[in-house]
Amino acid sequence: MHNYEPFEADRAAEIIAKHQAREGATLPILHDMQETFGHIPDAAVVMIAEALNLSRAEVHGTVTFYHDFRKEVPGRRVLKICRAESCQAAGGDAIADRMEKRLGVELGGTTTDRRVTVEAVYCLGLCHSSPTAMLDEKVYALLDEEKADALCAEAER
Repeated sequence: MHNYEPFEADRAAEIIAKHQAREGATLPILHDMQETFGHIPDAAVVMIAEALNLSRAEVHGTVTFYHDFRKEVPGRRVLKICRAESCQAAGGDAIADRMEKRLGVELGGTTTDRRVTVEAVYCLGLCHSSPTAMLDEKVYALLDEEKADALCAEAER
């Protein structure tokens, strides 16, 4: 479960200052911003660009290139469902469909009560245990209908 701070420019400036002198500071700043605020606010993109002497388009391009960066605060819990080839071959399509229906949200969305954000990922590194998913930071393997239902119930708690 996540407990993010609301975006504040002063806090964002602290994060930028912490990493600004590093070579390749963009990614460490973005990771720290998302860990703090739960997403990368547009105002932070502007601040990062100015601090690192980059264009807003360069920073925005980095944010949108990496699928782990979010433009909005996620739900209280984040459920990542593996959509890679191994998981698909092991029945992952049906499991993903079942979980979307059970939670009432499509991949990439957040439930209306903001309890769960469901995201597609493309490999959790457990191909030998497909299909897999991750709830917050805990991985679940060898998913079947019963395990998928139990995982959705856990996500909704």
